[in-house]
Amino acid sequence: MKQHTSALIFALAIIVSSLFLGKAYVDRNKVSGEIQVTGLGKADFTSDLIVWEGRFNAQNIDIQQAYLTLAKNKSTINSYLEEKGINTEQLIYSAVKTNKKHKRLYTPSGDYRGEEFEGYELTQSVQIESKEVLKIERVSREITELLNQGVQFYSESPRYYYTKLADLKIEMISKATEDARVRAEKIAQFSGGNLGKLESAKMGVFQITGQNSKEDYSWGGTFNTSSKEKTASITMKLVYKVK
Repeated sequence: MKQHTSALIFALAIIVSSLFLGKAYVDRNKVSGEIQVTGLGKADFTSDLIVWEGRFNAQNIDIQQAYLTLAKNKSTINSYLEEKGINTEQLIYSAVKTNKKHKRLYTPSGDYRGEEFEGYELTQSVQIESKEVLKIERVSREITELLNQGVQFYSESPRYYYTKLADLKIEMISKATEDARVRAEKIAQFSGGNLGKLESAKMGVFQITGQNSKEDYSWGGTFNTSSKEKTASITMKLVYKVK
């Protein structure tokens, strides 16, 4: 009887082991868990807004005369820009900055002996924001012509922006998400599984760089303003379940 019971237990153990081994054999090619993928969305675009500024000054021992010269220079600048087709109502002039100029004095032997007042230097800046990118761009290069009229104008490099950035960002997110989904489907297919539901989606940093530039991406995001032709990019990290 005892031998019969031991044989029965042994037989049951074999059957149970066979069931587990069979299930393992059936499930050996099934993929389980998650797939994490990162998609990229990119687009080239041309800036449609330009911001340009410059400054001019006047210097005189008499502050009132310095103000008169500065006002004359301002009028000359306005006339010049009007001739270039720019509406002067678009110009934004800053408040006048006043600076006292002094000259350091030295003895014949080179010892410092004080300062001498040279006069007042008044400085004013002007800025224009316009969608006429090509026109303002051209003027920013030709503004040195004012030297022929006695005005020394210091021009800054234009800054370029894009007014439809919000729409572009949505487009980039869509492209990056689709790119990530296609990658996930291929990984699941090659692994012998099927793509399940989306578990999570995380957006990366939005980057704007100059086209064909060597600018590096940054963790906080790059926002190029020096190039008219730009490239926008963004990444999306998706996590899918695998069936």
